[in-house]
Amino acid sequence: MGNAALKQHYETASKTGVLQISDYKLKEIPDDVFNLAEQLRNLDVSKNKITNISDAISELKHLKQLNLSSNMIQILPSSVENLKKLELLNMSFNSLTSLPPAISSLSNLKQIYLNNNKIKKFPMEILGLPNLEVVELSHNKMTEVPSGMSNLFAAELNLSQNEISVLSEDLSQAPRLKILRLEENCLSLDAILPSLLRDSKIHTLNVDGNLFESKQLASLEGYNEYTERYTAMKKKMF
Repeated sequence: MGNAALKQHYETASKTGVLQISDYKLKEIPDDVFNLAEQLRNLDVSKNKITNISDAISELKHLKQLNLSSNMIQILPSSVENLKKLELLNMSFNSLTSLPPAISSLSNLKQIYLNNNKIKKFPMEILGLPNLEVVELSHNKMTEVPSGMSNLFAAELNLSQNEISVLSEDLSQAPRLKILRLEENCLSLDAILPSLLRDSKIHTLNVDGNLFESKQLASLEGYNEYTERYTAMKKKMF
């Protein structure tokens, strides 16, 4: 049943450019996938048992969306740098501890999902990606947001459920950051710098489940400027 069903998927994908082979207990990306390199725009191999990605991934140079979530992948190969058209990369629910430097060459990347991995340090490789919109890094092992965030171009950053106790001073300089989720970390109230509230473009800051009550934000310098942005955002929605 498995092989026949896969063959049908391949035939369909050769026409549509979309291949979804989730939940087939695959241990690697099948060779037949790479035979579709010229046609494929969207590849979903989530919910399998893949542990390694071969360098042949570089052949899928027309891919715009790649979903590798819910596998057992520990390392993303450097050959992903050839996926120049990639706009969405979903690596959530794997065993990644870091990203390869090659990620920094994916200039069309808009969304990257890295939640529920084993990442201990903020992936600096995503800094400078010009079209980034969403960065999902919740449920990892990070302890700080390092300096360099003035080169983070995402509009939304989710860092919830890590072990973060330190936020960089230049987080307020992230030029497009509007939504910052920091729930359930190890932040004290004084880790929330006035510049983050006063000078950033953030209109939605979620800090529930840290070492202070969320309502204590109101006592911080810059809170009025933050609430003005929040209110303006709400008005735009209605």
